[in-house]
Amino acid sequence: MTGLEWIIFALAVQLVHFLGTWKLYKAAGEPSWKAIVPVYNAIVLLKIIHRPKWWVVLLFLPVINLMMFMILWIDTVKHFGKNKPLEGVFAVLSLGFYIYSINYQNTPQYIADNSMIKRSALSEWIGSIVFAVVAATFVHNYFFQPYIIPTGSLEKSLLIGDFLFVSKFHYGARIPSTTVAFPMVHDTLPLLKTRSYLKTPQLPYLRLPRFQKIKRNDIVVFNWPADTVRRFFVKEAGVKKPLDKKSNYVKRCVGLAGDTLEIIDGFVYINGKKNILPDRARVLYNFTAYSNKGISSRKLIELGIDDFYRHYRIENISQNSYEKIAPYLVGTRGNSQNNFTVVTRHTGLPIDLVRSLGLRVSEVLDQKKELNLTLSEAKKMGEQNWIDSIVQRNQKIKTPNSSFFPNKIPFDWNQDNFGPIVIPSAGANVNLNLSNLPLYKKIIEDYEKNSLTTSNNEILINNIKTDQYTFKQDYYWMMGDNRHRSEDSRFWGFVPEDHIVGKPVFIWFSIDGINDGIKNWKIRWDRVFTTVGGSGERVSYFPYFAAIVALWQGYVFYRKRKRKNQA
Repeated sequence: MTGLEWIIFALAVQLVHFLGTWKLYKAAGEPSWKAIVPVYNAIVLLKIIHRPKWWVVLLFLPVINLMMFMILWIDTVKHFGKNKPLEGVFAVLSLGFYIYSINYQNTPQYIADNSMIKRSALSEWIGSIVFAVVAATFVHNYFFQPYIIPTGSLEKSLLIGDFLFVSKFHYGARIPSTTVAFPMVHDTLPLLKTRSYLKTPQLPYLRLPRFQKIKRNDIVVFNWPADTVRRFFVKEAGVKKPLDKKSNYVKRCVGLAGDTLEIIDGFVYINGKKNILPDRARVLYNFTAYSNKGISSRKLIELGIDDFYRHYRIENISQNSYEKIAPYLVGTRGNSQNNFTVVTRHTGLPIDLVRSLGLRVSEVLDQKKELNLTLSEAKKMGEQNWIDSIVQRNQKIKTPNSSFFPNKIPFDWNQDNFGPIVIPSAGANVNLNLSNLPLYKKIIEDYEKNSLTTSNNEILINNIKTDQYTFKQDYYWMMGDNRHRSEDSRFWGFVPEDHIVGKPVFIWFSIDGINDGIKNWKIRWDRVFTTVGGSGERVSYFPYFAAIVALWQGYVFYRKRKRKNQA
C-alpha cells in the first residue's frame, strides 16, 4: 500500500469506529465527538473500559495490535451488558462489528463499576494467555528473539545446535512490515505447514533508532536477500516473500558500506589489507592431507578434528543390514555385495550395531583425505610424523560462470578468488555502463524499487537515460566462516540495510548432534550461557546463574516458612 492508501485506510477505520461507538461514548458520559478523533478516541475508550491509557501504544504495533483489538472488542461489549462468553466470541468473529448492535440500541446501558462485570474462569484464563502472548511478541519483535543454528556455515565459530538470543535493539529494531501474521512464528505455521501471514497490506520500511552500527567482522542475523523458498530444506517452486518474512540467515559481516573487498587465495582483503578476524573466529578452509601409510581417523579425532568422512568396506552386506545402517551413511561406493564401501561422517558406524548385524567391516585408510580445517589445525596436522604433507586447496583457475555473484558471464569470480568489488553506501554515486551493470542491477530493481531497462547500449532507470546511479541505503558483505560450505554473498551479492535483523549476543543452550535424533543429543555444557562476542575462550556463566536461582528459591522458601510460623 502507498502512503496515500494508508491514510485513506486509517481515516476509513476512524469512520467505522465512530459509526459503531458514538452512542456508547455518550452513554459512558463522554461527548460523542471524541469517538472520531484519531488516537484520542482510543485513549478515551481505554478509560471507558478501565484499561491503562498506555495501551494505546500497543494499538500501533503491527501483529500485536491484532490481539489488542480483540481484547478491546471483548471488553467493550462486556461494559455494555454483554457478559456471556458466546457474546465475546461474536465480537471477535465479527471483527468488532457486533458492537454496532449494541450502539444502535435505544438506550445502551454502560456498566461503570468494573467490579460488576462478571468474568468466568475460562475468560480469565484466556485473557492471561493472550496477555502473555502479547508480552512475548513485543519482546520477540523489538528486543530479543531466539534462534537455533541449523547449518554449519559458521563452524567452528558458532556450532550447529547453538541456541542463540539475538538482540533486535543493537542495530535498531525493525518495525514488522507484515501487518497480518500469526504471532511468535516466522513464515510457516507449525504442524499445519502453511503460510503464517498475509502478503497484504504491507507497511513501509521503518527502523527504530540503533544503539550501535554494524562493525566489521560482527556476526549478524539478516533476511536472506535471494530468498525464493517458502520453507527451508523443502524443494518447491520459487515464491516471493515480504521483506520481514524472508528466511533468516546468520553470517559474519566482513565488508561494510564503502569498503573495497577482494578475496585472494581464500583470504579476504579490505581496502587492500588482509582482514584481521577476532580471536574467537574459527575460519575453516579446505585442505588435502597425504600419507602413504594411510590417514588414521582415530588420530584425526585425537587431534580434535571431526569434519571429515570415513570409508568402510563391508564384505557381507544385505538389504536388511543396509537398511539398519542407512541412517549413519552419507554415501556408498562399489558395485557388488563383496565389494561394497559406505561413507560416513567422522562418527563412523556404531560398533554395537555392526556386531548385532554380524557384518564384516574394515575401515579403509585413505592415502589422501579432504579435510576442513582452521589454519592452526592445518599447522598442527603438518607437524605430525604420520602425515607426509598437507596442502590448502583453492580455486585458482578463473573461468566465466554464472554460479558466483553477479551470476553473469563474462564475470569469472569464484569462492577463493573474487573481486575487487566496492560495497555500495547510501548517497554514493556509481558510474554505470553495460559492463558493470550486473553488479548493481538487483540493487536498482529489487532493493531500491526502480525500473531498469537497456536499449541500444543505453541504460534507462525509470525510463530516463542515465550513466550514473545514487544508492539509497547502505549494503554489507556477509560470509560464513566455513568458507567452502557456506552459501553467502559470494553467491548472491550484497545484503541491504533494510534486511538486517539483529546481533547474536548470547548462547543460552547448545546441543551436539541436534540433527541426529534426540537419542544422540549431547549438551555442550561449556557453551551454555556464554557470550557470542568478546575475546578469549568462552566462559560459561551457567554455574553463576544456577547459584543465583538456588539462592533466590532458598530465600522464597525461607519467607514462606517464616510467614507460616508467624500465622
